[in-house]
Amino acid sequence: MAQQHILIIEDNRDIRLSARFILEDAGFTLSEAENPVQAMAWLAESKADLLLLDMNYDRDTTSGAEGLRFLQWYTQQGFDGPVVAMTAWSNTALVVNAMQAGAGDFIEKPWQNQRLLQVIHQQLKLAALQQHNQQLTAALSHSDDNLVWQSPQMQRLIEQLKAVANSDANILLTGENGTGKSQLAQFIHRHSARAKAPLISVNMGAIPESLFESEMFGHKKGAFTDAKEPRIGRFALAHGGSLFLDEIANLPLAQQAKLLRVLESGQYEVLGSSSTEQSDVRLISASNGNFSQLLEQGLFRQDLYYRLNTLEFRVPALRERPADILPLSQFFLEKHGCRYHKTKLGLLKEAEALLLNYPWPGNIRELSHVIERAVLLCQRSQISADDLTLPRQQKVSTNTQSDASLPMLTLEQAERQLILQALAHCLGNKQKSADLLGITKSSLYRRLEKYGLAD
Repeated sequence: MAQQHILIIEDNRDIRLSARFILEDAGFTLSEAENPVQAMAWLAESKADLLLLDMNYDRDTTSGAEGLRFLQWYTQQGFDGPVVAMTAWSNTALVVNAMQAGAGDFIEKPWQNQRLLQVIHQQLKLAALQQHNQQLTAALSHSDDNLVWQSPQMQRLIEQLKAVANSDANILLTGENGTGKSQLAQFIHRHSARAKAPLISVNMGAIPESLFESEMFGHKKGAFTDAKEPRIGRFALAHGGSLFLDEIANLPLAQQAKLLRVLESGQYEVLGSSSTEQSDVRLISASNGNFSQLLEQGLFRQDLYYRLNTLEFRVPALRERPADILPLSQFFLEKHGCRYHKTKLGLLKEAEALLLNYPWPGNIRELSHVIERAVLLCQRSQISADDLTLPRQQKVSTNTQSDASLPMLTLEQAERQLILQALAHCLGNKQKSADLLGITKSSLYRRLEKYGLAD
């Protein structure tokens, strides 16, 4: 793996030398510039993974004006390497101005070596995660925009989402599991003013209660027993972008209070740190829960609900919009056909009729898996009704004996199929599906993530 390159912009030769000893011992390559003008010339020819930027260069000044002007230029030029600002003067206003101008973090001179390395590692890790997220979002945008919604219900919903996407209002998407809420969250982010910043997704039902604060707000090294390395929280990862909280109704009450505090004040603390961080995210949430029932039973805080649903949209189930079934089927046919090198497949009329008449309890997710299975099983150029392997009648047998022989599947294929059947039978309810399968809810979530079945 290539060494990461750091450019230090500092007029004090002794400080540059000190930084070189520390950073080269830590495995970094270091380049030096005495002032912002030299740095601009260096950046015109070379690329740095991170910049260490002194904010003051003229004697007897603590304004940081030179550093701020360089930060503005650096941002305008479109450089994406993180910047850590440095100054020998503790100046709160300058810290705020530097962060607003594009600095990722701030360190005061003389620094503690361990603190300097921690900040650099954290900023490099954050930059890598953001870049990876942007690449995934860009890749997804090419495929997701090809989902042509032909039903009037979805066309109306898409127009409504386009109209509000550019605002910073919190959005709550409700509807059954598998209806496409995650894709719509991506759609909202791509059409928002924050589209160039990250979209960070969190499955709230999959976070253990004891790790909630660490996952959402991050922690410092040594903040608790197992905190052997610092962790960047989801709010920090999504800074300047969007934070998608999926399965929000599954959040326990104690954690609901902690989330509410951030939404009300915009502030949070990293575990193990005494400083307060300011959040800057656009919140998109999703749930298949019945909030009226949850509020009535005291399982969901009313004040949090009102924070989440500034704008609330219900995503209709697939059976409510049959005009989308065949276009989606064709989309998944092409997608899975390319994946398994079986292109130019078509659907026979009998297969189309079966798809249109099936109730789709698992919605779009179930349709995708049915088409994927049909692509794998089909031995001809046209997929028949038998290739779809859909149940003609949704009926659960109470007889433990069966005359039908099981198809030969790997254990993973069989487990995946059982999970899909349980979700379909329980209309997407995770707890009931877990009970039906004889496993815990957390075990079910792990398997959903493993097989790519999570919303």
